[in-house]
Amino acid sequence: MKEIIIVTGASSGMGTCFAAELADEQPDELWLVARRNDRLEALKKEIELKHSGVKVKPVALDISGKKGAFEIKALLEEENKIHEKEGGICIKVLVNNAGFGTYGEFADTDTEREMDMIELNCTSLTGITGFALPYMKKGSRIINTASLASFLPLGNFAVYGASKAFVLSFSVALRAELKHRGISVTALCPGPVSTEFADVASRGARKEVLHGKDPVKTVRHAVKASRKGKLYSMFAFKWKFKAAASRFIGRYAGAWFTFKYCKRPSN
Repeated sequence: MKEIIIVTGASSGMGTCFAAELADEQPDELWLVARRNDRLEALKKEIELKHSGVKVKPVALDISGKKGAFEIKALLEEENKIHEKEGGICIKVLVNNAGFGTYGEFADTDTEREMDMIELNCTSLTGITGFALPYMKKGSRIINTASLASFLPLGNFAVYGASKAFVLSFSVALRAELKHRGISVTALCPGPVSTEFADVASRGARKEVLHGKDPVKTVRHAVKASRKGKLYSMFAFKWKFKAAASRFIGRYAGAWFTFKYCKRPSN
């Protein structure tokens, strides 16, 4: 049986960190899924140089929406058929990391872009997880990148927060459903991390994430949490405190306060 680890959103930020960290687990093949093939090829060389026994497969693909999820389904079916005589494939770890956000008041943001965000953050993640499950067995793990924003509705971050609330809720429910199969689910719920996130979310109005934490440490904590079978991963104490405190804040109050006092620039 061929063991595979899959990382989506692998061409930048936490995705590249997940790829590097999970290569240590020595899968038969590490699939790096993202749109930017040049970055995937560069990451492939870097990982294979450091981990001589790991074969890296760049998958240059836009996984947005149902179409993207079905393309992953087709790749899995094809790979399983190739290795049918060996018992097929087993997905050892699936990391649903692909996603993006948008800054600004909902009325002022591009509605089509908000819809695209839902397609990637929610639809793709759901579809890929569902299509991957038949190839997972006892000991397999799923890591879903949610967000600290998933714990409370946020003004100036409305759709992103809602999309990550979906990811968190889905992850918790899935964890309960898969426990008897020995498949663990970990929800990574980071606050600000130093990646390209702010530049993309603000369309260049904010180049760097404010007070961003180290993505390597954030991902390393998530992988360790996954290996230990933990449901949540929050690297920084501040994130854990805010997540816990959100239980005592009214949902509307949280949305109003962040709308009023947590402005997010956008072009």
